[in-house]
This record gives sequence, structure tokens and C-alpha cells, in this order.
Amino acid sequence: MDRPLRIGVQIQPQHAPDYGLIRDAVLRAEDAGVDVVFNWDHFFPLYGEPDGPHFECWTMLGAWAEQTERVELGALVTCGAYRNPDLLADMARTVDHMSGGRLIFSIGSGWFERDFDEYGYEFGTKVSRLNLLAEYLPRIEQRWKKLNPPPTRTMPVLIGGGGVKKTLRLVARHADIWHSFGDLETFTYKSGVLAEHCATEGRNSSEIERSIQFPGVADADEFVAAGASFFTVPINGPDYDMAPVIEAIKWRDSRNNG
Repeated sequence: MDRPLRIGVQIQPQHAPDYGLIRDAVLRAEDAGVDVVFNWDHFFPLYGEPDGPHFECWTMLGAWAEQTERVELGALVTCGAYRNPDLLADMARTVDHMSGGRLIFSIGSGWFERDFDEYGYEFGTKVSRLNLLAEYLPRIEQRWKKLNPPPTRTMPVLIGGGGVKKTLRLVARHADIWHSFGDLETFTYKSGVLAEHCATEGRNSSEIERSIQFPGVADADEFVAAGASFFTVPINGPDYDMAPVIEAIKWRDSRNNG
């Protein structure tokens, strides 16, 4: 399935002592021409000063839904364990309406132990967190069918992760977008594993968009040749330097219009 290339930006909600810095970064990203604006679903910074400034994910997405006009938006990614799945489905439906149908519902099993420990969630094991995600995804889908009003569209589901036995099987069953991690060799191998899971699930693998962090202009074409079409550039507070985002946008435009 041929797709236009897309560029997202992950505005990491850390190290910005004033929320206005994040609001400004969202404005600059949309004006620059990105396709999607993401944050992340953590409670503490992931790097830099561990107790530095940090803001919460979903309240922020509600603000972004009202602030923006064109871009899609979401979390890269929501942790499935942090919220009752029916509540999370309702939250997503509400932000979907607030944005006029621009939310990408992005979810994973979670991995940052400090988030779990300090906010009172059971960290468990990698397997137990993936089992919980597998339990929650059908509940989320069923809740969307029950809500009044329903979501404005069939909400795109992005699943982040690369486990070949469990995560990629969940991607094959539930996702419209797979967000992966790693180098070109890893991406190519796991994309092939995903195709095998899709065959088992009776899905066409090409229906699932492949997403990964933008590797830089020098290497991006190789990922496109391997099947990636959605690239995200992470930027960090407090400055939220847009230069690497603009570079990725120029590359996207040269490829899409070439």
C-alpha cells in the first residue's frame, strides 16, 4: 500500500518549567508543517535531571485539541496500565471530539518503573504488562461502540513496541500503525515478523503503517525502502529546537513531491 510520507514531532513534556513553552512549541510545529504532534505518557523526565519539571499527558492533549487546527495528535505512547481501559476509551473519544477527529489513539504496555512505583501502579513483569494490554485493547474497542456520541471516526490505533511474540501479535490484531524502535536491520526483521502475524490473523500487512523515530536525512531513504512511512522527531524542553523537525519536513516534501 503506497502512502505519502508523514512527519511527526514528539514534544517531550519535560524540562519546561512554564507550560507556555510547550504551548509555543505546538504552535511552531503546526506552523512548520508537521503531520502529527505527540507528547508522551510519563510522570517524570526520562533523561536529564530526573526530578526536573514535567507535565501530564492527557490533560495536555485536551489543550492541544483546542489549540491546533490541522495536525493529528496523540501520545507516543499512552501506558495501558495507568488508567481503567473504559475510562481511557472515554477520554480518547472526548479528545477526538474536541479536536474534530484528529486523535491517534497510541498505546503500549509501559516500561518506566519509577512511574509505576511512585504513582502506586503494580509494575509486575514485561509479560504481565503485555497480558494486561491484551486484555484492555478489546475493552477499549467495545467501549467506543457503546459511547454516546461515538468517536467522530474509526479512530486510528497505534501500538508501540517490538516484542516479536506478544506485541507484534497485538499490532496485527488491533493496530493501524506500528511504532517501532531500533536500527534498520531490526526494523526490517520485525516488520517481517509482523507480516507473518498478519497472515495468521487474516490481515493484509500493508494495511498497517510502519512508524519509527526519524533516523536523519542520510539514512531515512533506507527505512522507506524497508517499508517505513511515518517518522517522528523528538524534541526536548525547555527550548524545543525545531531545526531537526524542519529538516525532516523538507526531506518529506522532497520525497512526496519528487
